[in-house]
Amino acid sequence: MNDKTILIVEDEQAIADSIAFALGKEGFVPRHVTLGEQALAAARDQPPALVILDVGLPDISGLDVCRRLRQFSEAPVIFLTARSDEIDRIVGLEIGADDYVTKPFSPRELVARVRVILRRAGAPAPLAAAPAAASGKTFELRAAEARILFAGHALDLTRYEYLLLKTLVEHPGHVLSRAQLMDRVWCDAPDTLDRTVDAHIKSLRAKLRAIDDSADPIQTHRGMGYSLQPGA
Repeated sequence: MNDKTILIVEDEQAIADSIAFALGKEGFVPRHVTLGEQALAAARDQPPALVILDVGLPDISGLDVCRRLRQFSEAPVIFLTARSDEIDRIVGLEIGADDYVTKPFSPRELVARVRVILRRAGAPAPLAAAPAAASGKTFELRAAEARILFAGHALDLTRYEYLLLKTLVEHPGHVLSRAQLMDRVWCDAPDTLDRTVDAHIKSLRAKLRAIDDSADPIQTHRGMGYSLQPGA
């Protein structure tokens, strides 16, 4: 894998060119394809550090590309999606995308998100246990590394999964409404819907149970919101 190669999967040439230009200025090596099948072949041929993937491709859906990509690659994925495609965004995050950017967008903002995701994905394990900003019996928050450990295992989280779980860990026992969570976690995505919070909670629970199948530290309070069990 080339740690500077970014695969751009976008059928609109003008958008792809603006992304490639912004990435190139920051030292990345952009590689552009226009079709989903081309993207899968390119990812196998030369595994990228990250994939920028448009949801609405001419041949197959970007969602299907992501599903198939996850069968052989763990490269982070950022979806490009139309502002109205809320359902696509929810499904995309559930199937393994790390982030999404709605059109129209700033190429500079997109590159900034690329850097954050790559830094988090490639952060080396610490030589010794770092002081935790907050910790409990099963969770350890390492804010300086943008990492959360559960039962001693580092969780592989997307950007919003990390921010959501971080918020819950920092407020154990507090019931936080969906509106409060959206304000804290999705402050840069004002068009986010309640269902996005629910989708991320579902994804977090699955990742926690993959480590401990009896774990259920995130509590649902019907009509109110979510909380993390005190002492978790």
